[in-house]
Amino acid sequence: MATKRDYYEVLGVSKTATQEEIKKAYRKLAVQYHPDKNPGDATAEDKFKELSEAYDVLSDEQKRAAFDRYGHAAFAGGAGGGSPGGHDPFDIFREVFGGAGGAGGAGDIFETFFGGGGGRRSRRSDGPQRGGDLRYGLEISLEEAARGMERELEYERLVGCKKCSGSGSKSGSGTKQCRTCGGVGQVVSSRGFFQVQQTCPECMGTGQMISDPCGDCAGSGRMKERTKITIKIPAGIDEGSRVRFTGDGEAGVRGGPNGDLYVVVQIKAHDVFERDGHDLHCAVPLSYPIAALGGELSVPTLQGKANVKIPAGTQNGATFRLKNQGVKHLNADRKGDLYVHVKIAVPTKMTQEQKDKLSDFAKVLGENHSPMHESFLDKAKRFFV
Repeated sequence: MATKRDYYEVLGVSKTATQEEIKKAYRKLAVQYHPDKNPGDATAEDKFKELSEAYDVLSDEQKRAAFDRYGHAAFAGGAGGGSPGGHDPFDIFREVFGGAGGAGGAGDIFETFFGGGGGRRSRRSDGPQRGGDLRYGLEISLEEAARGMERELEYERLVGCKKCSGSGSKSGSGTKQCRTCGGVGQVVSSRGFFQVQQTCPECMGTGQMISDPCGDCAGSGRMKERTKITIKIPAGIDEGSRVRFTGDGEAGVRGGPNGDLYVVVQIKAHDVFERDGHDLHCAVPLSYPIAALGGELSVPTLQGKANVKIPAGTQNGATFRLKNQGVKHLNADRKGDLYVHVKIAVPTKMTQEQKDKLSDFAKVLGENHSPMHESFLDKAKRFFV
């Protein structure tokens, strides 16, 4: 195994060098031996890692004092130089190119390529955290959507553990620092010449571990539970609308607030009505005698039924508008309209007496018995020459 060189020798500075002199020396050499400037040069990569290790120790007063006293033996257990968790080798480039976090700076570039592994530690999540939001798909009828309704929902969600009051600790003694990450919530590993920072797999990024986990919730502080609540859907709700119910989502972590429940409304297709915004449309059969002679037609509405006056000579497909018989506007005191589209019903089964009378009627009526018929013959007469 090769003997490590003295860190002062690696950086080319004396043992009495100031921090500023150490930084300048490292900056100069790191730029010279950076792998991007020396692609495929294994020697340059090794030198770059050696420089980073030396600067990691000598730039830290406590580590430097330990090195001055004990040499490399001070870090034989992996507590200092040689551990990838301390110095960020890309800090020097952030300084050269304008500082960390600046738009277009080196910090942004390295974090884009290396997944944020440039040593900038994420804030650990050991404080209160908001619970997750939940989504519930609710199918209702057109009548319920138009009038509004109440419904009891039953669903499963995470709630605070009753046995440990959400602390996750059996005795309530609380937490202890995670031994794997030292309480920072992140672990750093070396991959080639750069470092990768990841969420600690032991504490899941919290930096803390439950000293005596609760038996019911296994230390999580939360448990699954079936919940029943009564919700109100406002009149005029539309297809795909989301209604939020604050605090009815999952329980928060470590005293954090509950998440919310979002109910997404789906409206079933109706047998009679078709909705168009706040208006309704329906097709109603109309007998030939009423279409010809006029009269009244009974039509359905969401409130029951209504009578529509049919003028004599009404044609197939005619539309009649019934005001305020549509769907209520959401949070407003007005409604849309109902549009009735009449379809003249032709009888498919007739008695002989009915057929005879209809034949007599046709003879009396003649061919040119309506403006529509006359207009058609006028346009098509050239085809009959």
